[in-house]
Amino acid sequence: MEILKNEQLQIQVSEHGAELQSIQDAEGNEYLWQGDPKYWGRRSPILFPIVCGLWDDCYRLDGYEYKMQRHGFARDLDFKLINKTDTKVTFALEDSPETHRCYPYRFMLSITYRLDGNKIHIIWHVHNTETNEIHFQIGGHPAFMIPGMKEGDEVKGTIRFDNTGNLERLIGNMKGCIIPGRFDVGSKDGIWHFNEDSFKEDCVIIDKSQVKQVALLDESGQPVVTLDMKTPCVGIWAPYGKHAPFVCIEPWYGIHDKVEYHGDFRQKYLMNHLQPGASFLSEYTITIK
Repeated sequence: MEILKNEQLQIQVSEHGAELQSIQDAEGNEYLWQGDPKYWGRRSPILFPIVCGLWDDCYRLDGYEYKMQRHGFARDLDFKLINKTDTKVTFALEDSPETHRCYPYRFMLSITYRLDGNKIHIIWHVHNTETNEIHFQIGGHPAFMIPGMKEGDEVKGTIRFDNTGNLERLIGNMKGCIIPGRFDVGSKDGIWHFNEDSFKEDCVIIDKSQVKQVALLDESGQPVVTLDMKTPCVGIWAPYGKHAPFVCIEPWYGIHDKVEYHGDFRQKYLMNHLQPGASFLSEYTITIK
């Protein structure tokens, strides 16, 4: 476990999955969900080389069919610590015979966490070490404690979007894949009040770069956790029917398959492509209060 600390925040990151494990302020208050398996055993997994689900858990590429679990394999593998300073830590994962069984490309994935005052920068770097083009998706899945909610309470919270217009969502509730149609998120003037039923159709998926900032508000309407992102898609999720005291705010460069998708992996919606020797670099930030 690696720890970064400044006068305002302390974070912990595990080499397993390069997963953020804790975000605490100077008073020791915890903001990141702590992974109770009764509700959901993860905290902030890295999603790579796919985001969300494949139809029948498989995809087709160059005449072959590959099986891959939801959200890919990076979250379940050990990364290597490759650099650490007082304010920054970087972990890396390279392809292996194990990854080649479900993803036939050579790559290096590095994840960097950098502290800057009350901000955490999460930096994704995908480098193509293959001799031909590679195709991938990547995303984050951080879970945050719902302000004012205690275990057993009714799910109730408020999110503020930077878009005050009418937001549309997709629904990915059929075998983990997207059904036809676009639906109203239900926000008003950028404010969305959510409860248990908000997640009855699973994750609230907002694509087409409609949102670039999502803030989780406390009971007085003040931001407690704010995510700023460049991603074309964000998912908001809590496990339906469990009264879980957390909500996930998930920046995504990628998305589920559509229902009964049998097309080429390259043609998936929100797929990213890298030429040999090229790199993909992006980041999102978490601001605490």
